Amino acid sequence: MSRKLPGVLGVHHIGVSVPDLVKAREFYLDILGAVEEVQPLEWADNPFIDKVVGLAGSAARQFFCRLGNLQIEVFEYSAPPQQPLDAGRGVNEYGYTHIALQVDDVAAVHARIVAAGLPVHTPPELSTITTDADGTKRGYSGTYCRDFFGNVFEILEIHQTDEIQPI
Repeated sequence: MSRKLPGVLGVHHIGVSVPDLVKAREFYLDILGAVEEVQPLEWADNPFIDKVVGLAGSAARQFFCRLGNLQIEVFEYSAPPQQPLDAGRGVNEYGYTHIALQVDDVAAVHARIVAAGLPVHTPPELSTITTDADGTKRGYSGTYCRDFFGNVFEILEIHQTDEIQPI
């Protein structure tokens, strides 16, 4: 068990840059069920934000959404120009490889993702979740998927198990 370091309270949000904010809203809000809790923001010609993000002449639109205990900030930059992302980029490449989302029904979420035409690396293995006679579920299941832009995310259904801890 590791100790809590002074000053770190937890993860506030994860930022994701996308080439199409409308498609990103469809993904996060309509498919995954996220909720927007604050007004979207946009900026251009803002020297303070340029310093914070480390980009001269930046301009972008964004929205924040909440998925359970996780907030995601989604950006579409109009300046400087974005380089295309390899939609098939391997999760073995350096950098952040995926966001893992704990769900209450991995089969139902998987079905919505497939119905939206999004890539799934492999269907979740549902036999790894069992139900005791008293109704207690055990085990976990999950799989990697990709959003409309090739960003990798994982969906996980977790019950009583020594192999992984739920949120």
